[in-house]
Amino acid sequence: MALGKVRNIKGLTLPPTVTEDAAVQEQNHPSSEVEKLNSPFSIENQLKQISLTDSQRKRMQQWFIEKQKIGELNGEELEKICELGFGNGGVVMKVRHKPSGIIMARKLIHLEVKPSTRNQIIKELKVLHCCNSPYIVGFYGAFYADGEISICMEYMDGLSLDIVLKKAGRFPEQILGKISIAVRLVSVFCIFFSFYQTPEFQVLNGLQYLKEKLNILHRDVKPSNILVNSQGEIKLCDFGVSGQLINSMANSFVGTRSYMAPERLTGSHYSIQSDIWSFGLSLVELAIGKYPIPVPDFKDLLRIFNKPTDELYMVDDSKLLAGRARGSGQSASISMQSPKTMAIFELLDYIVNEPPPILPRGLMSDEFTDFVEKCLRKNPQERANVKTLLIHPFIEKSKMEIFDFAGWVREMIRKKLPEDMQ
Repeated sequence: MALGKVRNIKGLTLPPTVTEDAAVQEQNHPSSEVEKLNSPFSIENQLKQISLTDSQRKRMQQWFIEKQKIGELNGEELEKICELGFGNGGVVMKVRHKPSGIIMARKLIHLEVKPSTRNQIIKELKVLHCCNSPYIVGFYGAFYADGEISICMEYMDGLSLDIVLKKAGRFPEQILGKISIAVRLVSVFCIFFSFYQTPEFQVLNGLQYLKEKLNILHRDVKPSNILVNSQGEIKLCDFGVSGQLINSMANSFVGTRSYMAPERLTGSHYSIQSDIWSFGLSLVELAIGKYPIPVPDFKDLLRIFNKPTDELYMVDDSKLLAGRARGSGQSASISMQSPKTMAIFELLDYIVNEPPPILPRGLMSDEFTDFVEKCLRKNPQERANVKTLLIHPFIEKSKMEIFDFAGWVREMIRKKLPEDMQ
């Protein structure tokens, strides 16, 4: 593929309009219902209805107690401690709520919109009050002031996985297993869902529940939206509850587009299968330590994993390769050229028309390689669904492994970023 100035010849699209989903969310969860769900009586019932470990239950109870102390938020009560980072058109700061002393993360998004639009955004964001789960970043509230929307969330001291990746270089497979389990549990532990089940089902279940019970698709699964803390918790943030906010920020989603599924870029139907693609791509990035499109060449992979050539080989299953290439009109292959920087529409064209990333056998376990392959099939109808992934051998193996994830996160917190060491 030639590099250079690229026009959007194929008519690839940016984030689609999603206000219809937001309208359904508001219809399903009016303000009065949100308030009712966050009453002390309702919260206690929620905790009884879900299967939690003792430590999870204790932390959830403490979270609800803290949240009830805060009440309506405003900018004057928030004291800036430091800046945490940028993302999706906004800056995230660590702040202290002065009346309560609670530390939280405040995301500021500058928006030039009419009053009716910003009021609708705040209204839609209130759906986040309904997502009381050990696997979703806690939501304190949102407000508008001085041309900016403020979204106040639980502070996760381990920060996001994209920042952790800079410190770690790449993630061991045991860590990827724990992350996959966590991402499954998000949906199962959200409210409106009475069930009796062991708490093994994390991030993937989370994506499924957000859609089936709250009518929410995450829309933005990527490493920067998966957060960790020193207690070993893994939580999702920034899912697409507000159609108005997404539409108002359409020009800010350059980073998000690079994780979008092919069908989303071509304007086709967007479903939970699209989130599965984004999750699979994120796992490959965490595994190799870099964004995997264009596909890294063999030399790059050998350097990353410090492996001799004879230990690295490609999948030779013709059916598998045919399945990967189906819909693209091209044979499956791995890039034999060094990855180069791509313009945005060139990158989107690559995602739509080129084969997805392949992890050569010998780098990771066969279970993990197969897991991400099933997540990254171009045709969403051939892509694995949540139920299939929940019982995949990689997940089953990860559930059995004992690993001090909290200790690993604390080690990463102490470690400096490469740019801070210069």
